[in-house]
Amino acid sequence: MTKQHRQHWKEVEFGELVTHSAFGPRFSGEAYDEDGNVATLRTTDLDNNGRISYETMPRARLNEDAFSNRLLQDGDLVITRSGTCGIAAVFHSCALPVLPGAFLIRFRLNQTADSGFFRYYFNSPVGRANILSVVRGAVQQNLNITNVELLRVPLPPREQQESITSILSAYDAQMENNRRRMGLLEKAARLLYEEWFVRLRFPGQEHIPITQGLPQGWEKRRVDAVAEVNRASLPGSHDGEIEYVDISAVVPGQITETSTHEFRDAPSRARRIVQHGDIIWSCVRPNRRSHAVIWNPPENLIVSTGFAVITPTAVPTSFLYFATTTDAFVGYLENHAKGAAYPAVVAGDFERAGVVVPMKQLLKAFDEIVEPMLSQIHNLRLQNQELRAARDLLLPRLMSGALFFGNDHV
Repeated sequence: MTKQHRQHWKEVEFGELVTHSAFGPRFSGEAYDEDGNVATLRTTDLDNNGRISYETMPRARLNEDAFSNRLLQDGDLVITRSGTCGIAAVFHSCALPVLPGAFLIRFRLNQTADSGFFRYYFNSPVGRANILSVVRGAVQQNLNITNVELLRVPLPPREQQESITSILSAYDAQMENNRRRMGLLEKAARLLYEEWFVRLRFPGQEHIPITQGLPQGWEKRRVDAVAEVNRASLPGSHDGEIEYVDISAVVPGQITETSTHEFRDAPSRARRIVQHGDIIWSCVRPNRRSHAVIWNPPENLIVSTGFAVITPTAVPTSFLYFATTTDAFVGYLENHAKGAAYPAVVAGDFERAGVVVPMKQLLKAFDEIVEPMLSQIHNLRLQNQELRAARDLLLPRLMSGALFFGNDHV
């Protein structure tokens, strides 16, 4: 960027760009209703990059007129003020009216500011450092509106803001498209599992007699008859670098991130050895369904001892993964969990769990259809990792003004 272009980047107090701001309102928990007329955006509906999950927003039955001045509008910037403070997201229109939750701050910006630009700014390393500088509270951290509005922020010309937003949002759009494809692939595989092995509408089913509720050739078996649980662990002393998966990094169906450590500096729970085709299941709070398939992992991938690692031995991973993530299986885990605050299961609970195993020909047919789907999901996930790395490399350079995208290029 030329010196002249840098001079176009003013620095202003964030409050100068805000026409209206407000905390999300509080209301009684009794108002939540699956058929409610208003959706509520919570901090848990935002990921660390400011992506909003519109599908997970709960509904509430509320008087819209009473909350009309708090409802979100298209283009509003929301920032988390508690928990993981300072995550910024831009709200876009939704089928229902949407209220921000009590732990979100809504900022409505004026015409000189592009909300997308400030979403990326506050989520960039320099923006995160800036906003975290005004976080208050030792035990429960918090942001307040006044402190955020006093922050000094960069203000490029509006067209440059929009150019930067366009560049970065292109990466996000491709990642979102990949996420949708992954979701559709997993849904298709799960529906096939349910059709064949739950509803018993499998190929050739009309020729197979049913005895005591099971097709001939099928049998009920324990998981430890078709798989090993916690097959291998690292010894207490180990040399070299490991790639570590923590419990917090696994959500239903995927590992969201890993961290690299020298083993001597790794978390003490970094012990479980995994291999291609393993299924990992968080033992804590099984109702959260924190599970994933390990697919073509690096040799040094290690997961927390908080996971049960299920290694298929007599059935394909494709079958066992869906068998151990059904509502019935999750219900079994919930019923065997111990502990009030953090209900948890142990390896033995997985070993003793029952699965219905069909005849080998059907297992083979299922695997021939679903294994390529799992492989494609893995490849899409790798693409997203590469896209995220490229975006995150570009983000601080754009936010610092080191690159200019407009009529001139560097």
